[in-house]
Amino acid sequence: MNIDKTEEITMHLLPSRRLIVTVTALLALFYGCGPTSTTSTTTSTTTSLDINVTRTYAIVDTNQTLCYNAGNGATATCTEGLDGYTLTNEPNYTTVTQNGDTATLDHVTGLAWQKTSNSTKLTPTAAAIYCSDLSYAGYSDWRLPTIKELYSLILFSGVDLSGLSGATTAGQSVDTTGYAPFIHNTYFDVLYGNTSANERIIDAQYNTATNYVSTTMNGSATMFGVNFVDGRIKGYNFTSTFYTRCVRGNSSYGTNNFTNNANGTISDSATGLMWEQNDTNSTDYNNAVAVCTASTTGDHSDWRLPNVKELQSIVDYTKSPDTTQSAAINTTYFNATSFINEEGVTDWGYYWSSTTHVDSDGLGQNGAYVSFGRALGYMTIATVSAIYDVHGAGAQRSNYKGSTQIINGATASYTPESNATYKDTYATGKYYIKGPQGDILRVNNMVRCVRNIN
Repeated sequence: MNIDKTEEITMHLLPSRRLIVTVTALLALFYGCGPTSTTSTTTSTTTSLDINVTRTYAIVDTNQTLCYNAGNGATATCTEGLDGYTLTNEPNYTTVTQNGDTATLDHVTGLAWQKTSNSTKLTPTAAAIYCSDLSYAGYSDWRLPTIKELYSLILFSGVDLSGLSGATTAGQSVDTTGYAPFIHNTYFDVLYGNTSANERIIDAQYNTATNYVSTTMNGSATMFGVNFVDGRIKGYNFTSTFYTRCVRGNSSYGTNNFTNNANGTISDSATGLMWEQNDTNSTDYNNAVAVCTASTTGDHSDWRLPNVKELQSIVDYTKSPDTTQSAAINTTYFNATSFINEEGVTDWGYYWSSTTHVDSDGLGQNGAYVSFGRALGYMTIATVSAIYDVHGAGAQRSNYKGSTQIINGATASYTPESNATYKDTYATGKYYIKGPQGDILRVNNMVRCVRNIN
């Protein structure tokens, strides 16, 4: 994290926004090392795209600076525990142009990116070949990013266009002017679905090199992709085509380095984060925030609910309920609570983050979560209506923050969202769904608290 002194002072003056300054950042101030602005338009004249970083897996902040009421979604005063209250590793980009190509350098992660992505949609296999063969900005060692590398670019200062009129209709043109994407649009281009080819405006998924170790839908081989228009990670059919943005540098990015502290905490020296070894139940989003704020695990009193990018950093994409009979997490270090899901089978939960997933109307009624178990949905595939793992363990979606939970087997007592549909198709589960893939909604999601290593 590199911050100039003026910027640090400015951040402290912002209301309801606390800046966490690491020792590394303070040394950077003293010695004047590194670029200093997240909005600099200066183009570097250096030919190098290599950046030295202190943390091999530093998590870029979500860039969420506002906080929202969990009930009506209106902006609210930021309080401790909410994503908008804490700033760590703010986004910090510069550009290098050479040989007619512009690359964007990320000074938090040490990764270099194509500023302009490939607008021709490719299969994941073709995308890997495209990046491997790419000669760009004077370098030829480009690669298709992993899901953790690509997700480092997502910013939750964006708004989800899914709720915008026509956004989910194939072939429907939509005016996106004034709607912030989930990526910094000064340093990266923004591509939307090609409505002239009968796509939806939100069909803007990007390829990664990370495949799901299980399958989604009705047995489909699956790649995890990132959508910078609706702000999600989902599993997508491996034979479909998507946009591609290649990366180079810091080949250690996305690799954790865990240590068991033998006091109920796990440290990750790669990210600079400490985690609770055990998870906890919650009743809803607000309760999840409160659970972490009140935690004293390991005799620490500065626990908080992780932002969604921090939470995704501990997903283990080599694991899944159907292939390893576990949550998608490193089970050598972490304990994860299983439960019987809406279909009546053993599963692992969705986990709340402190990050709000803001709708196109500017309201923040939905909280982002990461599914460490199956990302379930109820939909019809080949005339069979059923519950499926529609997006895979390791998906990031969002859910109404809620204040009441539907208990499995009990009569539904409320509608969590105006566009949600009530289902009572299995003896073990009564639930609500929403979206094209019928995402199953829960508000009593699991909690795993985090703190910064001092």
